[in-house]
Amino acid sequence: MPNPPSLIGPSPSPASRPPDAPDPQRPRWYLPVRAKFGIAIAASVLWACGAAWLAQRWVHDLSQQTGPVLAYLVIYGIAVIPGFMNAFLVVSLLLDRRPRFKPQPATGALPAITILVAAYNEAASILGTLESIDRQDYPGPLSVIVVNDGSTDNTLELLGTVHYPWLRVLDIGRNVGKARALTQALEQVHTPLTLTVDGDSYLFKNALVNLVRRYLSDPVNTRAVAGAVLVRNSRVNLVTKIQEWDYFLGIAAIKRLQSLYQGTLVAQGAFSLYDTQVLRQLGGWPHTVGEDIVLTWAILKAGYRVGFAENACLFTNAPETWKQFIRQRQRWSRGLIEAFKAHWQLLFQARMSTLFIWWNLLFPYMDLVYTLAFIPGLLLACLGIYWIAGPMTLLVLPLALLVNYLMFHVQSAMFREQGLKVRSNPLGFVFYALFYSIVLQPACVWGYFKEIVSRTKHWGTK
Repeated sequence: MPNPPSLIGPSPSPASRPPDAPDPQRPRWYLPVRAKFGIAIAASVLWACGAAWLAQRWVHDLSQQTGPVLAYLVIYGIAVIPGFMNAFLVVSLLLDRRPRFKPQPATGALPAITILVAAYNEAASILGTLESIDRQDYPGPLSVIVVNDGSTDNTLELLGTVHYPWLRVLDIGRNVGKARALTQALEQVHTPLTLTVDGDSYLFKNALVNLVRRYLSDPVNTRAVAGAVLVRNSRVNLVTKIQEWDYFLGIAAIKRLQSLYQGTLVAQGAFSLYDTQVLRQLGGWPHTVGEDIVLTWAILKAGYRVGFAENACLFTNAPETWKQFIRQRQRWSRGLIEAFKAHWQLLFQARMSTLFIWWNLLFPYMDLVYTLAFIPGLLLACLGIYWIAGPMTLLVLPLALLVNYLMFHVQSAMFREQGLKVRSNPLGFVFYALFYSIVLQPACVWGYFKEIVSRTKHWGTK
């Protein structure tokens, strides 16, 4: 694949969208996105200033044990900076009004799409994934290319038992990794839009239509849109019950927030749409552990926008053991470091989404502080030593509860619109709210460390 050309700014897309026009359904009172961004920044700065003032005594007491520099690093890493982020999230969610779809063409047809499915040992689920695609009733030309990435089970044999008119199977003979498999399949794409779907996933009704219509309705410089990925196997055990809340609340809310401010940071490989021409200009998927985040940042660096379709729902299998979960989150963390290595210039772009790039830069620091200071602080608090975790820590809980309530309210409304019901999972929520970070953030720290000191790449789990 040739090196991608230098992309200075948005260029015409083969999947042309209707030009921007005033929305006749837009209310007379309309708050521009930049005004929402300014209000959210102002409110979160006020919250952070208040938190910093309240934390002065906390910092003073901890300084007696550690010195002032370490005390400030710890307290700001576990309270002040996360408080700023949570306040920004709360205000933004309160101000967010998802834009309506633009009307479909008079013919009702949508652009031609090709779905790429990289399959490695997906015998247990690949036929169900194809069945869910067949049920989509997409009103436009549809092609699906399943790439058998050197599976050692009977994935290839099962693919030979189905005969959908839109299905092609590409057997590349040996396992080359998801990124290279998708890039090879991209050579056979002849449609203006390319989608990726994981081989163990199930598309909910209207997922393809909602994803494509979101793309067509978003600003004209949009070149990718992430779908909403939810947990399919949430009833297996406690590990999947906890992750159900992470996908339903945390991941979806962050993508919604980033999309509001014109720059979703991860168009995840499990279910996303891309402009085929831009994919080719960028050389396809980079051969990295976190190929989806590195590709998304390349799209952003080229001057384009990445959106999010909260009502394009795909259900996927989450890791079912803590070992699998930790490996997955280590891979995601390595992908973040890979993205910074390749596209650090995004830190200096003058756009609203740059704020989230800086947030990502702070994540390794906050995860490290949580792992090396806050978790030991919880153990000390059990012994009556409140240097790190103590009464002041409780001040964070009201904002955290408000964040979770708002995320639940927003997501529940989306579920009702799609005819879905939020299943009862109180045990999973309790563990998600109180104990999830104790596993998650040390796993992330280990992932950062492995990417910094090791060149060995293990794809392992998605």
